[in-house]
Amino acid sequence: MSSLADHIEAYIKKMLRSSKTNSVELSRAQMADDFSCVPSQINYVLSTRFTLERGYIVESRRGGGGYIRVGRVEVTDCTSHAVRLLQSVGSELTEKQMDNILVHLKDHQVISLQELRLIRGIVQQEVSKIGQGKHVLRASLVRSLLFFIIESKS
Repeated sequence: MSSLADHIEAYIKKMLRSSKTNSVELSRAQMADDFSCVPSQINYVLSTRFTLERGYIVESRRGGGGYIRVGRVEVTDCTSHAVRLLQSVGSELTEKQMDNILVHLKDHQVISLQELRLIRGIVQQEVSKIGQGKHVLRASLVRSLLFFIIESKS
């Protein structure tokens, strides 16, 4: 069963697909009314599912004529974009950041759903074995596995 957040995400993505400019302007209050929820639920979806790691830019203006603009980052060469994204990963990576990167790469068809699940499984299994340094090990594993997959497709 889909959650409210899933429905809100799907609605915004549908609007983006039908947009000629790869961006849409939304009213937080109007969306909250449409989905019968509080505006903070809209904020939650935007901050967790429309992140830069997933290929989105969210701009918000509060107040009287306030709006939210959600834009999709243009990617022309998926492999070079993926490499730049991986190079931007620092020495540490949270599980949420890892998930955002993997979903973004899957959405841009750099990796498949099966590869996403494989990477996530390997990383979670290895990270669960240690007590300290989980973020450092996660970053190293994700970079290594993704570089291997990207190079094998080139």
